[in-house]
Amino acid sequence: MATVGRAETLSSTPDREVIATTNAPQAVGPYSQAVRIGNFVFTAGQVGLKPEGGPIEGDIVAQTRQVLENLKAVLEAAGADLSTVIKTTVFLANMDDFAAMNGVYAEYFGESNPPARSTVQVARLPLGALVEIEAIALVP
Repeated sequence: MATVGRAETLSSTPDREVIATTNAPQAVGPYSQAVRIGNFVFTAGQVGLKPEGGPIEGDIVAQTRQVLENLKAVLEAAGADLSTVIKTTVFLANMDDFAAMNGVYAEYFGESNPPARSTVQVARLPLGALVEIEAIALVP
C-alpha cells in the first residue's frame, strides 16, 4: 500500500487560484474568500456583512439574504454561480431559525434541483452572525 507524503501541498498545485472580489466582504482573517482548483471552487463561509463592511442589521431572513448575495458574488468572481453549487454547509446560531433560513435559501437555490446540504447549529458564529454558509461549486 502506497502512502502519500506531506511534502506535496495545495499551495504548490499549478491550477490553484485564490479568488477575491470587492463585491463581497473582505476576509476578516488569514483566509481567502474562495479558492479555485481545476473546475472546483471552495468558498469560505459567508456571514451577513455588507460588501463595503459592517454587519446587516436584522433577523435571520435579512442575514440569510445577505449571506447568499455575498456567496453569489464570490462564486461569480470564480466563474461559477449558484446553479453550479453542488454542496453547501449552513451553520446556524439557533436551529429554531431553520425554517426561516430555509425559506430564503429556497428562493436562491430553488426546490427542483438544489445542491446537497448539511445544516448544523453551532455555539457561536463570527461577529455575532446568526447564519454562515459555505459552498463547493463547479466552474462550467
